[in-house]
Amino acid sequence: MSAIRLRGLSKTFRKGFWMKPMHALRGVDLSVREGEIFGFLGPNGAGKTTTIKILTGLIHPSAGEAWIGDLPVEVPESRKKLGFLPEGTFFHDHLTGLEFCEMHARLLGIPRAERRDRIRDLMVRVGLADSEAKQIRHYSKGMRQRVGLAQALLGDPEVVILDEPMSGLDPVGRREVRDLILELREQGRTVFFSSHVLADAEMICDQVAVIVAGRVVETGYLADLLGRQMGGVELVVEGLSEERWQELSRASRRSVGHGMRHLFEFSDEDTVEKALDEVRRDGGRIVSLVPARRSLEDLVVERSRSVGMR
Repeated sequence: MSAIRLRGLSKTFRKGFWMKPMHALRGVDLSVREGEIFGFLGPNGAGKTTTIKILTGLIHPSAGEAWIGDLPVEVPESRKKLGFLPEGTFFHDHLTGLEFCEMHARLLGIPRAERRDRIRDLMVRVGLADSEAKQIRHYSKGMRQRVGLAQALLGDPEVVILDEPMSGLDPVGRREVRDLILELREQGRTVFFSSHVLADAEMICDQVAVIVAGRVVETGYLADLLGRQMGGVELVVEGLSEERWQELSRASRRSVGHGMRHLFEFSDEDTVEKALDEVRRDGGRIVSLVPARRSLEDLVVERSRSVGMR
């Protein structure tokens, strides 16, 4: 069964003095299976946040339909089992993290006897146990993101929608959020999130969709989209002459030099073999030769550029 479904979803805004139409979404179709992690990816202005706002009932579509479970998003009951963390959140700065979560727990109707234990458990899970009594005005951006995650999970949601959940987090915080998302999947929950941090998305997603200029241009399981296709070969060498460095730079699709060490990226095996011969002939030393698998970043960039050239 699908946890989230979109069919022909479109959204048009009117902007400027002449109220010219701006098409944010153009017939988006998606299906997110229960118990999976779904990454919604694309460049800025592609339509990610607009889609999320429709799913959470913050705005209405111009055309098309959307469902959370078996309920259309126009029905308030569709959000009863939904947790949501928006991008660019603004919190009540005068409240402590604990008070903020307490307020949201009361809004959710969580019984008083359960509230405190549930909140404290979540504060530990998001890494704020030592800062729960501190006012949010003194939180860093990453800490605000963490307390936002805690409130998104307060209602024990079956579906969790996160808009840029890695935003503002340091490497440790990003890892903790990744682990939390994976934990949610292990519990049978569905996670739908947008992100610019494609390396993190590649590590944890089951399926992804790439949206560009309001249209979904690619969707599917990562294993199928990336497969075993090689994205090229990276060659790192030392001790090249300036002439040989310039020659190999022209033959490669990317080159970087630092001191005596140089990195070259080649797109095919024949070019690599010729480069290796040239390095040996020049008396250089091969440090590493590593095949590069096609990455999620490669996929998103390729699809975004292909749409931009139309």
